[in-house]
Amino acid sequence: MKSAILYSFRRCPYAIRARLAIAAGGCSVELREIVLRDKAPEFLQTSPSATVPCLKHADEVIDESLDIMLWALDHSDPQRWLQPETGSLTEALDLIGTCDGPFKRNLDRYKYDTRYPDAGRQEERSAAADFLVALDGRLAPGGWLCGSRACLADYAILPFVRQFANTDRAWFDGQDWSELRRWLENFEASRSFQSVMLKWPQWRAGDAVVLFP
Repeated sequence: MKSAILYSFRRCPYAIRARLAIAAGGCSVELREIVLRDKAPEFLQTSPSATVPCLKHADEVIDESLDIMLWALDHSDPQRWLQPETGSLTEALDLIGTCDGPFKRNLDRYKYDTRYPDAGRQEERSAAADFLVALDGRLAPGGWLCGSRACLADYAILPFVRQFANTDRAWFDGQDWSELRRWLENFEASRSFQSVMLKWPQWRAGDAVVLFP
């Protein structure tokens, strides 16, 4: 069977979480690294939204990162990301929805405040931090968002917490959320994260196939 094609961009948190799930599921895809300022025509013809990540498998095109995660894990889920130890998958998806909705909005307006004339950087940071405080409380009992092992929510949310933290790491590290810091630091040091953050060259038509993972 021909490999699925994943159009990706190394630093994009949406693409990071898609690659994490593909790697966790043991899928093998053809990875095509896209440069956002110089998007390949083949990518633009494939992705309805012209955003990464975008996965093409036969006649199916998936250009939402969470849907790509679910696609990969529906094929194979050896680490049981779709079976949270506590709570339900629906609750995990609701938590991801809060990350992708209100938190991501505040994050963008904090990180890229000059793009939003009505954004107050400190106010946006404070609003985003409310979500992180809630995560810190969830992490305290078992070390992960849904118990003592990782689930879909952890790996769908961690790339965005990393993006928030790196906007002002000194400020982030000075906050009273020790469980959150430990969770993020362990993620950044993990083999699973390092393996999806290799540097791939920009893909162009005719290049040799790069299989991932």
